[in-house]
Amino acid sequence: MDQPRSTRCHPLPHAAPILVSEPPSTSCEATERQYAAIPVRIRDGHLQVMLITSRETRRWVVPKGWPEKKLNARGVAANEAFEEAGLIGTIHKKPLGTFHYFKVMPSGKRLPCAVDAYLFEVERELEDWPEKHQRERRWVSPSQAALMVAEGGLVSILLSLASMAVDEEG
Repeated sequence: MDQPRSTRCHPLPHAAPILVSEPPSTSCEATERQYAAIPVRIRDGHLQVMLITSRETRRWVVPKGWPEKKLNARGVAANEAFEEAGLIGTIHKKPLGTFHYFKVMPSGKRLPCAVDAYLFEVERELEDWPEKHQRERRWVSPSQAALMVAEGGLVSILLSLASMAVDEEG
């Protein structure tokens, strides 16, 4: 099976770092770190973002995961795009921004997490991938994606992408 590439970087013309950061909705400080990919493609001249469903709650999310000893942050994000969404592509060197959310563990415990989100330019969409039977995936506009996700900081990042896409088209 193909593996993700995490070292090449050729940014989209409109993909400067957004650097959106939003604290959790409570006074809790984030105790855990995760890394996310924001998968994008250009289709018929329009920017699209891929969202996937979470395994447990079926909420719309972006691929994300925990740090791994043998991978840097970008490598984790690219690997999650492959495992969770079946995507091969190029991950950008700097995160677009950071968002916060609470990861609900099987025990019911809520862990406050900070997630560094990296733009991931999709080059190939696989028909078969490790979590295919556990998730749904969908391409949508950045503004539609912002309406579908629950994490406020991720909404901000997606709206910034939508704004940049409109600026590029207009």
